[in-house]
Amino acid sequence: MRFRSVVLAACFCSSLGFSQVFEASVSGGDTRFSDKQLGYFPNTTPDQQYAMQRGFRLAFRMTLNSWRFFGHEFGYAYSHTSMMVPAVPPTLTSPAFPASTVSVPIHQGFYDFLAYATPEGTRIRPFGAGGVQFSSFFPPGTSAYYGNQVTKYGFNYGGGLKVKLTSIWGIRLDARFYNMSKPFDFLIHSGRFIQQEYTVGFSFNL
Repeated sequence: MRFRSVVLAACFCSSLGFSQVFEASVSGGDTRFSDKQLGYFPNTTPDQQYAMQRGFRLAFRMTLNSWRFFGHEFGYAYSHTSMMVPAVPPTLTSPAFPASTVSVPIHQGFYDFLAYATPEGTRIRPFGAGGVQFSSFFPPGTSAYYGNQVTKYGFNYGGGLKVKLTSIWGIRLDARFYNMSKPFDFLIHSGRFIQQEYTVGFSFNL
């Protein structure tokens, strides 16, 4: 009896495993910011705010479609972005500094729960997504090796479209909004920081 229970449990787990459809994808596109102003310091004026600049985004995703209409997705993304540093007017003790742009890449890890409009096996699958993420900002002179990045946590939402080209290969379109607190903690800042993603990519399906 015990042996039969073990066998039945193994068969049940195996059927669950085979019912899952695995996808791996890589996407590229645009990263932009709906409120790019990060803040400023007390000895400056509001028009001297630091601001994030749009850039290129590369994203890798692994998806488990565990049910006909639902799935889980885990991913990593790199955004090649920069920050605008405002001009500093001259003072009695220091010269003026012109406005400049410095590289501030973003490394991001995320999880999303997916809800599809069409069942598994359909060639065209619109979907909605929602989940959580961490975003690590690397200002000049910092690196992941030394661990001196600025990391913010938040939630994301959006959607996209998946289209199967063959039984194995497909394409996908994604639009996401990543909501978090503003990085670098300037002394004067307000509002939330929302990063936008618009990407297109290829997927491999098993």
